[in-house]
Amino acid sequence: MRRPGWLALALAETRMQVRLLLRNVVAAFFTLVMPLLFLILLNFFIGDGELSDGSALSNYFTPAIAVFGLVTATFTNLAISTAMARDAGVLKRVYGSPMPLSAHVAGRVLSATLLGLASVVVMLAIGALVYGVEIPWSRMPVFFGVLLIGAAAFSALGVAVAMVTPNARAAPAVANAVILPLTFVSGIFFPLTDAPAWLQLVGRALPLAPFVESAVDQFVPWLIDGSIVWRLGVMMAWGLFGAVLALRFFRWEPSGIRRQSLEIDT
Repeated sequence: MRRPGWLALALAETRMQVRLLLRNVVAAFFTLVMPLLFLILLNFFIGDGELSDGSALSNYFTPAIAVFGLVTATFTNLAISTAMARDAGVLKRVYGSPMPLSAHVAGRVLSATLLGLASVVVMLAIGALVYGVEIPWSRMPVFFGVLLIGAAAFSALGVAVAMVTPNARAAPAVANAVILPLTFVSGIFFPLTDAPAWLQLVGRALPLAPFVESAVDQFVPWLIDGSIVWRLGVMMAWGLFGAVLALRFFRWEPSGIRRQSLEIDT
């Protein structure tokens, strides 16, 4: 019998991970529901606001919060679920199975990305149908290209956080300690162009602000200065950093178990 190829294994893992994520109420809430709640609340409190050209403020924060939803699905979800899988021995069992570890990780990344993209589509649809957001159809290929690059970068960073976190119990705290401060210096809830110059400089050197501005730029292109190529380059550099960090600190077991095994051997 012919063994399935790498792609078939990765897609099978993707399907399984999607089912597992949908069964996880907490993960589904933070991936699909919480970003939508942010969208609704922002429209409720400041939905009547306008940008400087007179267009509705919802044209800004709808794509910005869509990016937040995708980052939650990839970075936060992968940081927590990968650490949990490591501590539960799932990664070690994969090592002893015919499935390549790369196919298993690819399945996790693809499933998180698919759920994140589903969240983006839902938010754009609600933004257009309920809040009158203007969808720039001619720019949608670039918009979704930006989303895919951002998903890859934040997936790599999420796996890296899982690997440097000592155990799964610490993973939610570490992941949120990283991502929550980023949300307030990256232009998700207000245009970064309104922030002080030093904050703009700091925010744009980190991975989330370039992601947000590259996505928002497709909806309100006059608002943000600078080249999208530079912003995408910053995102990819952070993604590469995350991939190198994940490989460098990859562990099959939580650090406590490793220390215990070393003590037993000695």
